[in-house]
Amino acid sequence: MLDFSLMVEVLPKLWQGVGMTGRLSLLILLLALVIAVPLAFARNARTPLLNVPAQAYILFFRGTPALIQVFLVYYGAGQFVWVRTSFAWTVLRDPFWCLIIALGLNGAAYSGELFAGAMRNVPSGLVEAARALGLSWYSTMRTVVLPLAIRSALPAYSNEIVLTIKATSLASTITILDLTGMARLEVARTYAPYEVFLVAGLIYLAIILVLTRGLRVLERRWTVTR
Repeated sequence: MLDFSLMVEVLPKLWQGVGMTGRLSLLILLLALVIAVPLAFARNARTPLLNVPAQAYILFFRGTPALIQVFLVYYGAGQFVWVRTSFAWTVLRDPFWCLIIALGLNGAAYSGELFAGAMRNVPSGLVEAARALGLSWYSTMRTVVLPLAIRSALPAYSNEIVLTIKATSLASTITILDLTGMARLEVARTYAPYEVFLVAGLIYLAIILVLTRGLRVLERRWTVTR
């Protein structure tokens, strides 16, 4: 039988980890977005000098587990003397930033491929019309291709946001006290893994449901035909 009194008891303590989960998710998504947009342009470039490295980047980060990537950044960077003696060590020695870097790079690979596909789906006639009006390549991308691509990619990108929030649970593997990290502490204290992780799962579910509903409203407003 479930110990409901214990579940109520641990709820406030688990809730303390929600703020950390939110900060991690926001920073990971921002880093991924900053990298994903130029990566999408490189992915669609006709020159192999840009296209091949972009494809290799996407292949690596999409083809290997996110947990391995987190461990490579967190445990691997410190093995190099030049890293430990550089300014980068002030960031890479902190598990908080290691997770953001690892999952940000991972998310950029998925988002970059997503945006690249959305850009390829923009009707070529619109691009040709923009060029016929005398718009430069930069103006065409900014005023025609990118707005249409973002509108087209929004439903799939919403799923990427949800997956990023779930992926932050990996933070507990490198000592960060996010929601899952707080749950692991409570399990060690109470020896009741089922109740504690059930409460943690319900908190994740509530966050995802609220976020998903908000994203659906945003999708309807942005994708409506005017």
